[in-house]
Amino acid sequence: MQKKLKLWDAIMLVMGSMIGSGIFIVSADMMRNLGSGFWLIIVWVITGIMTVAAAISYGELSALFPKAGGQYTYLKEIFGRKMGFLYGWGLFTVIQTGTIAAVAMAFGKFTAYLFPALNDAAPIFQSGEFKITWIQILAIAIILLLTYINTRGVQSGKILQNIFTGSKIVALLGLIAAGFILVESSHLAENFSLGFDSFNNLKKDITGNFLKEGWEPIGGMTLMGGIAAAMVGSVFSSVAWESVTFVSGEIDNPKKNVVKAMIYGTSAVMILYIAVNYVYLNAIDRDSIAFATNDRVAVAASQNIFGSAGTIIIALLVMVSTFGCNNGLILAGARVFQTMAKDGMFFKAAVDNNKNEVPGNALWMQGVWASLLCLSGQYGNLLDMISFVIVLFYMITVFGVIYLRVKQPDLERPYKTWLYPITPIIYLVIGSVFCILLLIYKQQYTWPGFVMVLLGLPVYYFINRNQKDTKQS
Repeated sequence: MQKKLKLWDAIMLVMGSMIGSGIFIVSADMMRNLGSGFWLIIVWVITGIMTVAAAISYGELSALFPKAGGQYTYLKEIFGRKMGFLYGWGLFTVIQTGTIAAVAMAFGKFTAYLFPALNDAAPIFQSGEFKITWIQILAIAIILLLTYINTRGVQSGKILQNIFTGSKIVALLGLIAAGFILVESSHLAENFSLGFDSFNNLKKDITGNFLKEGWEPIGGMTLMGGIAAAMVGSVFSSVAWESVTFVSGEIDNPKKNVVKAMIYGTSAVMILYIAVNYVYLNAIDRDSIAFATNDRVAVAASQNIFGSAGTIIIALLVMVSTFGCNNGLILAGARVFQTMAKDGMFFKAAVDNNKNEVPGNALWMQGVWASLLCLSGQYGNLLDMISFVIVLFYMITVFGVIYLRVKQPDLERPYKTWLYPITPIIYLVIGSVFCILLLIYKQQYTWPGFVMVLLGLPVYYFINRNQKDTKQS
């Protein structure tokens, strides 16, 4: 593969893939689970520590296996083909493609802010609860457009990624600055006045709207459950940084630049996320965060910062953010499916590069499936189910660093995990607590995604049976 991606391009890919629509929305549900600005920031800090610890740990594996496929390759090399396939199966069926679909739909919904006719238009097709809307069609058009651009060569995808990631970073910095300079009445002291006290509000009226007067004090294990539920949002907003490992084969000096990109990129994004949440806490009160219309916290805060123009400003920012995010996800994901195909664990047609030296067929397969998920309308439910699975795969991969140190201590390691073994252990401890609490208190976030991944087992055995038959003949 041609080495067309430099360190700066890799950092832009990390940051661009992470910053999508989540940071503009998830803090509402987080606040409903915690009821305190103090705890809201703590959860974002915990998520930041987790994310950076994972990135530092992944660095050792990226230097050991500096080739396309990233996390899939690490899991396959350390724990065998079956584990690699289950990750790749989850990635194709919902993790990567479901995220692409969700981010594209977010683009469509915020576009409808600027063009209300999109919201008001009658469905193109409707049968019972299933319907196809113009917003879904716009989301699919964005996926197919970005897929096409990326089939034109890695240079095209790289330029687009750098432009849009740079734009949204500047815009977020502008929002952070304005959030402290232009707000006339700060709510920061009020939102932090509760200290370590925490509250929960998940009561709804008969129409399904949350009741503002329903706050109840929580503590002990109930608080731990609330933290875990809140982390579903912050964790989901902080994933996809590993996408840069998928394109290791096209990064200049991958043994050094992949780890640098992951550490610099994740650190910068988590600092931005924490700063944006301080803006929310400064601009609006607790109820305005928790009960923001359609969970659009950024819109509520922006209206207090910029006045009536706030909605338009945030809509444009989210459109830029989601467009750039999806470009990074589309660019990176197809490289995993191509690597799987080379290993005989994906469609053979995905093996070859097109005339522009990119995996054209793999890109279109990914794009078509993501588009079908847009039409299904189920991508949102699927994504709620897979935060647990994503963290599980992160934990298995991070554990792989320790496992290799024990099993193959003499391997030449161009980069060694900083503060080993403390760093991987930090991730494993936080990740374990998160997963255990979800299993106890929020099972709707756990077993469906786990079952979805396990459905890959019969597919794996079927594929390998066919391979055995081929070898025998």
